[in-house]
Amino acid sequence: MKNVIGYVRVSTQGQAKDGYSLSYQQDEIQMYCDRQGWHLVHVFMDEGISGAKVDEEALEVEREGFQDMMTFISSNKVDYVVVLNTSRLWRSDIVKVLVHRELKRHSIDIQSIEQPTYSIFKKDPSDFLINGLMELLDAYQRLEITMKLGRGRNKKASEGKFAGGGIPFGYKGKRGSKKIVIDEKQAAIVKRLFQLKEEFQAWSLTALAEQLNEEGFTTEQGKSFTKVQVKRILDRKSFYQGKYRYGQIEADGLHQAII
Repeated sequence: MKNVIGYVRVSTQGQAKDGYSLSYQQDEIQMYCDRQGWHLVHVFMDEGISGAKVDEEALEVEREGFQDMMTFISSNKVDYVVVLNTSRLWRSDIVKVLVHRELKRHSIDIQSIEQPTYSIFKKDPSDFLINGLMELLDAYQRLEITMKLGRGRNKKASEGKFAGGGIPFGYKGKRGSKKIVIDEKQAAIVKRLFQLKEEFQAWSLTALAEQLNEEGFTTEQGKSFTKVQVKRILDRKSFYQGKYRYGQIEADGLHQAII
C-alpha cells in the first residue's frame, strides 16, 4: 500500500473564484485515496495564502503548511503528494520550479485528481523543454531579484533601516516599511525560546518546539510550533539583538532589540 499525504490551500480570492474550499478539497482527496487503496497519512493545509507567495531572499515557498509538509517528507517515506489540482501547490512559474525542486529531492511525485496524467518526472520532449525553461526562469529570477532589490536594500541597511524581506517573528510593521517595532506577545515567545536554547543546549529543534507548545505558545497563525519555525527564529539571533547585516553592510540600532 502506498503512503501518501494531501495538500490543500485556499486564498481569499481563490476560494471565491474557484469554489475550492478546504473541506471540499480534503473530502475529494480522502475519497480519491480510498478508491486507489492508498494510505492517506496526513493532509497539510494553508488558509488565506496566495499560491504565488515566495520568500524573495531565500527563494523558498513562503507558506507555513507547505513548509510543515516538507519537514514531514524529510523524515517519512511518502510516495505521492495528492492535490485536487496543481494550482493548489502553485500559481506562478517560479513557485512551480521551487515545488518541483523540493519534491524531486525526495523522489516524490504529485498526484492531481483533476489532472490524472500529470507527473513531475515525465520524459516526453514537451515536458523536457518546459522543465528546462523553468530552471532557466529560476536562475533569471535570482538575477532579477538581486538587480531590482540589491541597491535599495543596501541603501536602507546603510541608513540603519529595515532592508526588506518578511518581518521577523517578534516584530510588527507594514511590509516594505522603513521601521518595525516589537510585538510584545511574540517577543515573549522569542525570549523564552532563546532561554530554552541556552539552558538546554543539547535539545533538538523538535524538542524546543515541543516545549514551546507545551507551555501554551503558538505561532502568528495560532498553530503549534514546528522545528521549521524554531530554526527561523534561532537563525536570526543577531537581528533579535538589534543588528542587521545585508550584503557587506552591517547596521546597528536598526530597531529595539528583543534579546
